[in-house]
Amino acid sequence: MSNSLAKIHIAKKDLGLDETAYRAILVRITGKDSSGNMSERQRRAVLAEFQRLGWKPKTGGKPRPGSNKPFVRLMYALAKNIGQSGYWELPYKDALRAFVKKETGIDNPEWLTFQQASPVIEALKKIEQRGRE
Repeated sequence: MSNSLAKIHIAKKDLGLDETAYRAILVRITGKDSSGNMSERQRRAVLAEFQRLGWKPKTGGKPRPGSNKPFVRLMYALAKNIGQSGYWELPYKDALRAFVKKETGIDNPEWLTFQQASPVIEALKKIEQRGRE
């Protein structure tokens, strides 16, 4: 989903538009009833209309900082690579949490010690390697 497409859906929710009102605005501004079928220029026009109607885009909040533990960052990097191969059925962060829970009984990779994380890292490396073969 492009950034502007996501913003359109956020604006729709923030403005409290029902489907009928939302689609009427899309058609009025672009002639199309689906933001997914619009060009980027048309999406920007819809966003401008939402702002005219009172929607204020939220200024970027603070991004969530990454872990200060290198082994946790490594687990997320491995999980992301594995996810790009199509191995996970969930988004890679959720898949990693589920994998860590299955392997260790601990819900969050951040809560692992290095000793607990080491076998998980090795298992992730093996999965990643199988994806390359």
